[in-house]
Amino acid sequence: MNGLLLDTCALLWSGNGQKISSEATNALNKGFEEGQSVWVSPFAAWEIGNLVSLGRINLSQPPDKWFRAVMENAGIKLAEFTPEMLISSNFLPKPIHKDPADRITIATAREYGMTILTRDQKILDYAELGHVNALRC
Repeated sequence: MNGLLLDTCALLWSGNGQKISSEATNALNKGFEEGQSVWVSPFAAWEIGNLVSLGRINLSQPPDKWFRAVMENAGIKLAEFTPEMLISSNFLPKPIHKDPADRITIATAREYGMTILTRDQKILDYAELGHVNALRC
């Protein structure tokens, strides 16, 4: 599958028109020019709905409509995850933190050979150990 995998925050920032790093912008542009796909985990939809329900973020429309619109407008594809991938998120190389959303994102990227676009320092630190590819956005 390859390509770039947006974590939830990267999806929120790009979907709301917030600035991302020039390195991430260049990677996205190069990916699109080379015909690579940009992906997001279905679990990001759950995370966004959860953040809205807890009052931690506000969106311009209901989360399900916002998610669908961002995916369609930006040409982002939904990465499939399987039961095996969800299970493997519990058996990632150590040291790994306990956030299940991050673990699922990492497992997805590892399964499909994707590079995660993120500002999550824990994911970036994990990538520095060589367990996954990640790029600061």
